[in-house]
Amino acid sequence: MVTSTETIKNSKVPKRNTAHRIALGEITPNNLGQLKKLNTVLFPVNYSEKFYKDVLEVGEFAKFAYFNDCCVGAVCCRKEQINQGTTSDQAKLYIMTLGVLAPYRNLGIGTKLLTHILQHATLPAQHPKFVEIYLHVQTSNEEALAFYKKYDFEIVATVEGYYKKISPPDAYVLSRKL
Repeated sequence: MVTSTETIKNSKVPKRNTAHRIALGEITPNNLGQLKKLNTVLFPVNYSEKFYKDVLEVGEFAKFAYFNDCCVGAVCCRKEQINQGTTSDQAKLYIMTLGVLAPYRNLGIGTKLLTHILQHATLPAQHPKFVEIYLHVQTSNEEALAFYKKYDFEIVATVEGYYKKISPPDAYVLSRKL
C-alpha cells in the first residue's frame, strides 16, 4: 500500500513535550541508600554514618531533587546552636552538602534546593531562629563559588587543610546573614 505524502503531512503527530518538572522529596530511612550513592558520585569526600543519621533528623533541611521523576541532586543541612549549652533561641544553619549531577546543572535544580532551604530557614515560626547560613567550598570550585555568590553568600574565611584526602585541601567559608 502506498501512502500519499498528503496523508503524512496532515497526520497528527504528537508534539514533544519540552517542559521539565523539578520536584523536591523527603529523605527517609527507606531511600537513604540513594543519598549515599548520589553523594559518592557528587563529592570527593566519604561521609560517615553519623552524617546520614543526622540527615534524617532535620526534616525540611534535607531534600532530594527530582528532574522528571529521576533523582538528580540533594541538599543536606544541620542546625547548630550559637551558644552551645545555653537556651539561646538563635542558631546557624550549616549546608553540609548541596549537589546536582553534572548533566542536570544549570536547569534551576540547585536553585530550587537552595531557595527551599532559605525559605524554611526564614519562616517566622522557625524555632530556633536562624541568623546565618554557612558552608565550606573547596577553594578551586569556581562553579560552586559563583552559584552561592548569586544568592548573596560571601567568603568570610579560608580554612587551610580543611579537606584531608583531596587537593587542594583548602576551603572557603561562605556565609549569608538572615
